Amino acid sequence: MEARAVNRYIGTSPRKMRLVVDLIRGKAVDDALSILHFVPKHAARTAQKVLRSAISNLQNKDEAGRLDTTTLYVKEAFVDGGATVKRVLPAPMGRAFRVRKRSNHVTIVVAQRVQAGKAAPKKRQEKAAKAEPAKAPEANAR
Repeated sequence: MEARAVNRYIGTSPRKMRLVVDLIRGKAVDDALSILHFVPKHAARTAQKVLRSAISNLQNKDEAGRLDTTTLYVKEAFVDGGATVKRVLPAPMGRAFRVRKRSNHVTIVVAQRVQAGKAAPKKRQEKAAKAEPAKAPEANAR
C-alpha cells in the first residue's frame, strides 16, 4: 500500500529543493524525518511537512488500523518546476534587469516495505533440487 502528498507552488527554486529531497529518497520514514529535522536548509521544513502529510495519508488509507511506521519508507520523492514569476529590477542608465522568481512542486510517495521470508522462493529451490539428480564426483584417471 502506498500514499502520496503533493505541495505545489512553493516559493523556492527547484534546484535548492532537489538538494534536500535527494537526501531522503529510498530511506526509512523515521530516518528521513530525522534527516530533514537537522538539515540546515530552509527547503527542509517544507519537505518535512510534505513527508508528514504523506505518512498521514497512508495511515488514513489503512482500514485495519494504525500502521507500524518502522515498515514505511520513501518510495518516490521528486521536485518539478512550477510557475516562474517575472519581475523587473531597475538598473543604471535607464536599463532594467529581469528577475525570475522560480517556484516548485514537491511530490513524496510513501509505501510499506514488503516483508521478506515468503515461502515461494523456497519451493522453487526444492523443485530445482528434485529436477537435477545428485551427481557423483568424477575421479581423475591419470
